[in-house]
Amino acid sequence: MRQIRYRNIADDLRGRIAAEEFGAGGLLPSESTLCATYEASRVTIRRALETLRDEGLVESRQGFGWVASSDPVRQGLASLGTIESQLRESGRRSARDIVGFRFIEAPATVRPLLGDRVLEVRRRNLADGAPFARVTVWCREDLGAELSKADVTRHSFYELLKVPLGGATQTIGARQMSADDAELLDVPVGSAALVAQRVTSDAQGVPVLVAEHVFPGHLTEFVVELGVGTIVEDAPGLRLVE
Repeated sequence: MRQIRYRNIADDLRGRIAAEEFGAGGLLPSESTLCATYEASRVTIRRALETLRDEGLVESRQGFGWVASSDPVRQGLASLGTIESQLRESGRRSARDIVGFRFIEAPATVRPLLGDRVLEVRRRNLADGAPFARVTVWCREDLGAELSKADVTRHSFYELLKVPLGGATQTIGARQMSADDAELLDVPVGSAALVAQRVTSDAQGVPVLVAEHVFPGHLTEFVVELGVGTIVEDAPGLRLVE
């Protein structure tokens, strides 16, 4: 009887996943919630979930629980580009939700690079309708003065800035998801996050943008292409955090 029960639960969850109730990479209800929903023991629920895991439909992630399987968003680091362009190249649908647009006194970490006042734009990026990044961009005040919320909703800063760009420096690290970001990205507080800090400069090497990208760790991969003969131990940009 128990075997039939767990299979029935797996069948129902399989249908819910196929109907995209949870979304690609989305969180399933907790095991305790599933126990209450299906009036089943934790052992039975765990067996149903393990059945779906063996089929490649769900994954168990530390700090998250059970999530619907999905291909991670892969971002190359070999060239300067936007999240949206990389999503389009991978055949995924991209959207952005602007949650903050204001001119402010520059944060302490930004002021030495961009000056005392900046345009701050905070947004949530979505892939195939599901949130996967919180992005905050600080733009030098003189360059952001003519920009509107509608502008940054429709276009990237790289398209909007009227100065030639020279390149960017990007630093990638890890931390725990804050309460604000967890709510925005629909993931557990304290779960793993990948954080990319990017400083973009003009053709003369003067910083024009500072950005912080926060990604759920289970949804994102950063990819570096290494040429033949590259010595991994000498990979540029690798450093230990003290």
